[in-house]
Amino acid sequence: MEVALTDGRAFEGKLVGADPANDLAVTKIDASDLPVAGMGDSDELRVGQTVIAIGNPFGLGGGPSVTVGVVSALNRHILAERVYENLIQTDASINPGNSGGPLLDLAGKVVGINTANIPWAQGIGFAIPINTAKTVLDDIVRYGRVTRPWLGVIGVEVTQELVRRFNLSVDAGVFVMRIIPESPAERSRLQAGDVLVAINDKEVDSMEALQRDIRTRKAGDTVSLLVVRGQEEGRVRVTL
Repeated sequence: MEVALTDGRAFEGKLVGADPANDLAVTKIDASDLPVAGMGDSDELRVGQTVIAIGNPFGLGGGPSVTVGVVSALNRHILAERVYENLIQTDASINPGNSGGPLLDLAGKVVGINTANIPWAQGIGFAIPINTAKTVLDDIVRYGRVTRPWLGVIGVEVTQELVRRFNLSVDAGVFVMRIIPESPAERSRLQAGDVLVAINDKEVDSMEALQRDIRTRKAGDTVSLLVVRGQEEGRVRVTL
């Protein structure tokens, strides 16, 4: 592959590693005096915040283009060739050719990497949070691949219907429907019918919230789950 800079220089790029699940890859070039963008913190983004997208839509001549919009939503999931999770939604125009360009905050810090849009809609584009990209970068540089933690439970949000049907003693949490064989959850003796109420003292009220918390951790991390089984409550330590 070739990496071309706006100053006219071009370099042969070497693929260090790729992560199709997040639509990201790490490329290495042998060069010096490279301009470097400052990294922001995508966890600090708020809906309504102004953002700027930079890219090269449709390969138009004359250099990159800039569009401005707001953060429309956070933690969006979309289905393209696969399911992409935890994306930033923005109404800053993102067209073919913008993919891979930065999404910036007003301080000029990179808070996302533009990745996709919905072509039949108006003002619905998506970017990969820069904190996700940082994690992918660290893993690929260190291990040559991305390592992902997992727990191994299939569950649903506790609803009033579930409370009545199974006579649950709590009205919020994640109801465990199935434990995946040979998973960390099975090794920790979690069972179908358990209700996961909190992870490391942080309450979880949905499967999405549980998954989002686990994604912020590393494989090998140990977490403490607050579990309700029948009328009893206790803690279970699980190594992801």
